Amino acid sequence: MTASLWTSDELVKATRGNLHGPAFEIADLVIDSRKVTAGCLFVALPGERVDGHDFVGAALEAGAAAALVNRIPEGLSSAASLLAVNDVLSGLTDIAVAARARASAKILAVTGSVGKTGTKDSLAAALATFGSVHASAGNLNNHIGAPLSLSRLPKDADYAVLELGMNHLGEISDLTRLVRPHLAIITNVEETHIGHFRDLEQIAEAKSEIFEGLEKGRGLAVLNRDNAHFYFCADKAEATGARIVSFGRSEDANVRLIGAECGPDGSSIVVRVGGKQLVYRIDGIGMHWAFNSVGVLACIHALGLNLNAAAKAIRDVTAKAGRGRQEEIAYGENGLLLIDESYNASPASVTAALEVLSMTKPKGQGRRIAVLGDMLELGERSEFLHLDLLAKVSGSADLVFTVGPMMDRLRRNLPPTLFGGHGNTASEIAEQVVSQLSEGDVVLVKGSLGMAMAPIVGAIRDITNSDQITPPSAAYGG
Repeated sequence: MTASLWTSDELVKATRGNLHGPAFEIADLVIDSRKVTAGCLFVALPGERVDGHDFVGAALEAGAAAALVNRIPEGLSSAASLLAVNDVLSGLTDIAVAARARASAKILAVTGSVGKTGTKDSLAAALATFGSVHASAGNLNNHIGAPLSLSRLPKDADYAVLELGMNHLGEISDLTRLVRPHLAIITNVEETHIGHFRDLEQIAEAKSEIFEGLEKGRGLAVLNRDNAHFYFCADKAEATGARIVSFGRSEDANVRLIGAECGPDGSSIVVRVGGKQLVYRIDGIGMHWAFNSVGVLACIHALGLNLNAAAKAIRDVTAKAGRGRQEEIAYGENGLLLIDESYNASPASVTAALEVLSMTKPKGQGRRIAVLGDMLELGERSEFLHLDLLAKVSGSADLVFTVGPMMDRLRRNLPPTLFGGHGNTASEIAEQVVSQLSEGDVVLVKGSLGMAMAPIVGAIRDITNSDQITPPSAAYGG
């Protein structure tokens, strides 16, 4: 087993729980029995559809050292190690509280309407230059993911980078008071989840809750100087006594973006900090990656760390699967390029993805193809925000497929030459998308999580070099 993260004695004390079976040590905590690793604690969370207690036996057989439970599942060996608590989620939160109390790390919290995960990953890479770093895995940023991420924090880590998310007022308030960051960054305030809010200012209010966890008079707040809600967020941060460091194109930004040349292989970026100029390059594709990297450097500047070293460290951080990762698919002589943006979608992130599509050159006679699913949680502005994409879609793609009722409104306004097909669900249209692909095509797949766009991504990945390749002329309709 790897280095011990927690002993059973420490966990009993943290949760005020009862130990059943032998004492144990753990190296990790997991909430999914399919992701059990040797020596971990399986957290048996009850859910609406499944109850983690039903998988305790399987988790222990797969190598879990113990399980966190609120009842003893039937059929377990008396030798099974169990930590029993009144409520499993509360028990997990208690472990997170204990992790924060014993931590010596400088803790950074990241939120924003878009760009949270990429910023978090880049910050982790930058800080690794200066010491050991713990970071949230994936986008574990909600009322379960944040305490899980904090519970995994080694007591001797030098830095921790934790992502905090929300879709309602009050959610980040609870999370930041748990995490108690030394530095908090808001990447931006956009119309993501606006269906749950009165207006954009209320989203800014929800994001600004992140400052409530800062220590009074000693925190650092990093803000996007170009965002329309900069002053609102700055007022909220200043109310805690935080020192504000800003980033953006504005002449007033502490870390100022002077220029960025963005291409299909990454971006070359110039920033100015305190009268000095820094030139660096990142492999992340698109202006959104370039801009977010400036926010990362603003965090490094706020901490008083070496900007040159940090800029070099973030170069090879790129998008992950579902969040813009580009994959080459074998298909004929020229293949296909898949831009997998299937995890989620908002007006800002769809715009960014379309910009990447427009700058990516197909091979041979290939085309730029956009497969777009509904953007959810936009409330009464949903129809307007979908139709507002029309010019951007028309200027970026040669062929467009749509999924869902809101994107159907968009496709009805597309020029007929751009329309490829429409489906109510991703599964319904996946085969149609694949049937119209040609070698050399660049294919963007983008949609909200609730639209489940993964079947389209999977169908594209499953394409093989066969005799059924569609000639480019046929794919164009003539």
